[in-house]
Amino acid sequence: MKKELKHTGYPSNEDLASAPGIPSLEYLNKKTLAVIECFERIPCNPCEKSCPFGAITIGEVISNLPALNPEKCKGCCACITHCPGLAIFVVDMNFTPMTALVKIPYELFPVPIEGDEVKCLNRKGEAITTGRVHSVKIAPSYNKTYVIGIEIQKEFAMEVRNIQL
Repeated sequence: MKKELKHTGYPSNEDLASAPGIPSLEYLNKKTLAVIECFERIPCNPCEKSCPFGAITIGEVISNLPALNPEKCKGCCACITHCPGLAIFVVDMNFTPMTALVKIPYELFPVPIEGDEVKCLNRKGEAITTGRVHSVKIAPSYNKTYVIGIEIQKEFAMEVRNIQL
């Protein structure tokens, strides 16, 4: 973790490039995958425990950063709602020929409705584009966290991390 994250609250390009939970664009262009933007070395492993495919590894030292094995990941979203830091997203770069689908954890009210047009925010909280709410999912196993699927232009898929209604 670089100094920038501690001082600004959001990761630098260097932080993102070195995170073991972020798959390469090569993998992202092949299939739907989890993107784990966890940069804090704290004792935490709910993502590893919640993955039914063993795609997330923390290992023996519980403060290791989570690593993603893109070969095992199915993009199922089980890990999204178990991360207490809301640091896991699922990205489908091939949703349509022109758009991507980004699934985000959401714990605010009001909850968006499918079809809503929303402002899409980057890691800094800045509006960078608009998107359409494609799906809104909640289940008892989701720990009161919604999974919101946002359809956006592909170029923003690795930047959009929240929405504003």
